[in-house]
Amino acid sequence: QVQLAESGGGLVQAGGSLRLSCAATGRTFRSNTMGWFRQAPGKEREFVATITWSGRSTYYADSVKGRFTISRDDAKNTAYLQMSSLKPEDTAVYYCARSYRPGLVLRVLEYEVWGQGTQVTVSS
Repeated sequence: QVQLAESGGGLVQAGGSLRLSCAATGRTFRSNTMGWFRQAPGKEREFVATITWSGRSTYYADSVKGRFTISRDDAKNTAYLQMSSLKPEDTAVYYCARSYRPGLVLRVLEYEVWGQGTQVTVSS
């Protein structure tokens, strides 16, 4: 059974950058769509980005398009979220997840394995 662990979060000033990592253990996610989500205090968990098993296709929430980049390195069993031009409204706990569905997956309910999350705080 696969387990996911996020890392790379922290405190950064507006305009700065962070790279989040999502390491899988137990089983690989080589054949699975992966996604990143975030949850701010008092808000629902929201979709950020997704990448297909091949890595050829990606999709982003409008709020992060052009600023965030999702990628994966299956040899390392790791997915990444490169975040640039960060804004205070990007502050949230960020989660990576593995989907049981193929293709680009945006819905929370279509992800079956989740990491514990990593806090990202962007100061103004």
